[in-house]
Amino acid sequence: MSNTSNEKLAGWEVARDLEGKKKTILERLIPEWNHVKAAGSGVAVFAVLFFVGIWLAGNPFEATVRMPSKYVVEHGLMGNDWTIVWSVVLIAAFFEFMDASAGMGFGTALTPLLLMVGFDPKQIVPVVMIQQGAAGLVGAFLHREFENVEWKFSPMSETVKLWLIIAGTGVLFNVVAIVGVYKIFNIAKVWIKLYVAVLLLLMGAVSLFQSRKERPYRPKKMVLWAALAGFNKGVGGGGYGPVVTIGGLLAGVPVKSMLAVTAISEGTVSTLAVVTWIFMLGSGVTIDYVLLPSFMIATMFSAVAAPYMTRVFPEKLWKIVVPAYCLCLTAYAFYKVIPDVMRKLAGG
Repeated sequence: MSNTSNEKLAGWEVARDLEGKKKTILERLIPEWNHVKAAGSGVAVFAVLFFVGIWLAGNPFEATVRMPSKYVVEHGLMGNDWTIVWSVVLIAAFFEFMDASAGMGFGTALTPLLLMVGFDPKQIVPVVMIQQGAAGLVGAFLHREFENVEWKFSPMSETVKLWLIIAGTGVLFNVVAIVGVYKIFNIAKVWIKLYVAVLLLLMGAVSLFQSRKERPYRPKKMVLWAALAGFNKGVGGGGYGPVVTIGGLLAGVPVKSMLAVTAISEGTVSTLAVVTWIFMLGSGVTIDYVLLPSFMIATMFSAVAAPYMTRVFPEKLWKIVVPAYCLCLTAYAFYKVIPDVMRKLAGG
């Protein structure tokens, strides 16, 4: 299959060529030696982070403390004690697999669930950021090795340009949202959550409706979607991955490569968030890493398997799965926010 010079700069022709060369799911399922080595490298990274997590969960620094959340108190984990929470491992493994294969859902769905179980936000948010940073950057490497995407810097491919647009714009609007919504306008969080849910509903429905159509590539649209995603991340903590991924599909980016772009973009933003948390530790902020070992075990295999499944299943299937999963997350978002909306309207 021949490529024009413009196509060679896109970064997503490799996935199209793979499906042209290996036409069946079984052919794409059989791994080559370089795939095995790449998967082993990914597992090794998370294995190292697992042992780092064990060390940090033992509270080696003054800023690392065991917080008396409901779950910790009920399970006798005060002091420097910690344990692998297997229920969290199973839930996190599922949402990480879906996040890495469909581009969304880990932080959006897992954070509220862990809050309901009885963990403190400072036991969840920093660990989610560490996990998302590592999973996103490792995922970007694996997507390349599994032939879902190419990252070219000289000359710069469209996939690299998209990454820079999404990450740069996202960080900017993340800051704008935090300052504007919480400091200047002081909007109630319930309306922010409702806005994110409505936005995801509209984007998921449009993307699913148009999933069989080939859309022309319009990279300028990604500035809008990246801005919305960064805004959502700043005001509500969720709605980043769904907006970036679905926005990319609406902008004409092939779904397999868009999943890789979302991974590296969210990995970049999350890594910067981790750096921010580290700087905050010097100003009296404390963190509890009790969940970090559980998160790393959950991520160790699901974050490696998901990009390979993206390779194996055809592009046309992912065009349906991704927006359908977005609508499932939207239903969950409405389930969580509607009772709060009703209480707010009733004057509660």
